[in-house]
Amino acid sequence: MALSELTDDIIGSMTVGATFSDFGGQINSLDFHRTEDLLITASEDDSIRLFDIANGKLLKTTYHKKHGADRICFTHHPHSVICSSIHNLDVHGESLRYLSMYDNRCLRYFKGHKERVVSLCMSPINDTFLSGSLDHSVRIWDLRVNACQGILRLRGRPAVAYDQQGLVFAVAMEGGAIKLFDSRHFDKGPFETFLVGGDTAEVCDIKFSNDGKSMLLTTTSNSIYVLDAYGGEKRCGFNLDPSPTAMEATFTPDGQYVFSGSGDGSLHAWRIDTLNKVCSWDSHIGVASCLKWAPRRVMFVAASSVLTFWIPDHRGPGEAAGVQVEEQVTLTQ
Repeated sequence: MALSELTDDIIGSMTVGATFSDFGGQINSLDFHRTEDLLITASEDDSIRLFDIANGKLLKTTYHKKHGADRICFTHHPHSVICSSIHNLDVHGESLRYLSMYDNRCLRYFKGHKERVVSLCMSPINDTFLSGSLDHSVRIWDLRVNACQGILRLRGRPAVAYDQQGLVFAVAMEGGAIKLFDSRHFDKGPFETFLVGGDTAEVCDIKFSNDGKSMLLTTTSNSIYVLDAYGGEKRCGFNLDPSPTAMEATFTPDGQYVFSGSGDGSLHAWRIDTLNKVCSWDSHIGVASCLKWAPRRVMFVAASSVLTFWIPDHRGPGEAAGVQVEEQVTLTQ
């Protein structure tokens, strides 16, 4: 099924296709590879897990007791990731690590942040990546060198994202301000600043749509906004039930729909052009703090302390909707 063929009926048919329930704590973050059928997760139990999403199979688990595993994203290589630390930040200062999942090695440490990293994003076109921290800074890095390439000082909790062409990155900060930077000339300051009118809550997550025309914001006040990425106008907004943890929303790859969890343990899908809610589901896993749509497949994943893969239901009535899948490889670092 092509992603361009997403319809309300297909969205409404999404159901749990696989469940992974042996995490030893909350899943902190997850990321899909852009060109391979791979998913990576980072969890409170200090594990990083690599999944084959085409076959619903866990490929490898590594444990990182010294540093922990908090924010995570793929690099361009399918078996290399960037992961932020949650333990011993004041001792080692090793806030970010460039890791090889292939042979369980740390390829490079990135030092600089003094507090926990809460936002992480890899450039889609080169070896540059962004990190936003509770130390009120955004840092620009290059995978090939240890030294930070640039620092942006700001107020409040930052959220960062590249557009899909890698030409622009966005930084959300205190007071509902969104600043856009030219990724090649970020030292010249932002070329545009938007304000999310009427909501001064901190933005905990920000994403661009694949076509670069829209931005998706999730706030700590349990609101979701879709903004025009060029002018900053608010296209639509949705309110969620209060949640004890920050939640994540996601665009579908065609940019037509927005998915999100909610504080009551449900999942919701809205169609952006009509503002209609297409469907709601019981998440089956409590409050889903992580939610992402796969870039190349009709599939999304939702996670709390349990990870679920959601796919269209092409089966007949009465057939099982979920499949339990066992772990395969466990390594320790």
